[in-house]
Amino acid sequence: MRNVLKTTALTATAAGLALTLAACSSDSGSGSGASADPNKPLVVVASPTPHAQILKFVQDNLAAKAGLKLDVKEVTDYVTPNTSVQDGSADANYFQHQPYLDDFNKKNGTDIVSVETVHLEPLGVYSKKVKSVGELKDGAQVAVPNDATNEGRALKLLAANNVITLKSGAGTTATVQDIATNPKNLKFKELEAAQLPRSLDDVDAAVINGNYALGANLKPATDALVLEKAEGNPYANILAVKKGHESDPRVKKLAELLHSDEVKKYINDNFQGAVIPAF
Repeated sequence: MRNVLKTTALTATAAGLALTLAACSSDSGSGSGASADPNKPLVVVASPTPHAQILKFVQDNLAAKAGLKLDVKEVTDYVTPNTSVQDGSADANYFQHQPYLDDFNKKNGTDIVSVETVHLEPLGVYSKKVKSVGELKDGAQVAVPNDATNEGRALKLLAANNVITLKSGAGTTATVQDIATNPKNLKFKELEAAQLPRSLDDVDAAVINGNYALGANLKPATDALVLEKAEGNPYANILAVKKGHESDPRVKKLAELLHSDEVKKYINDNFQGAVIPAF
């Protein structure tokens, strides 16, 4: 991935989780696709908010009745969930959208695929210093996610709100190099997505992923200066597995539960527009 800032703590956390997952994978009974043992726990790696929260709701309220055993592992970075699924130390992950997965597979030679879309977390612009994007001063510093697809997504949100314009043809992997006009001479600070909420004390504004906004007690529906529109949005978050494991009966069962009326109600009741069901 491009320009990912890997701190010692983050690297240690990821390495520790990888060792934990490797240890548990030996008895998770994971097989390839339909050959997987349906009686063994399904190990799913997820971002804490809202992904792991949604999975734990399923675990506590729906899984037992459906005959599914879930083992939910929380991680805060955007690399470990995919590498764990690829190397078999986890069965599935739930943290990313399709454009991010496509870019990750391309750059890392992995073969991870989507099983189902579950929810959308609208990306938003937040600030402790201004009350609207129009108040940003000349030379203001704006933090954006540094992973390929979310940086492009952040820049498109700023362009949609007339803060900048992008070059013709700039796609989902747009970077600051694709900015065509920058009337306020904004200075862009590219940070690992999990660091963005903490950056609000140091920058004039930050474009923050919905799950990290929620984790920092920000309320996207009311705290964001501008928020992504849900209509036609390609960034719905997905349940993903290594290619060939889509037919794992446990994965199929989890996908069904994630698309249940109970999960839809849980998302709507608990996140009030900050997380939107995509089914």
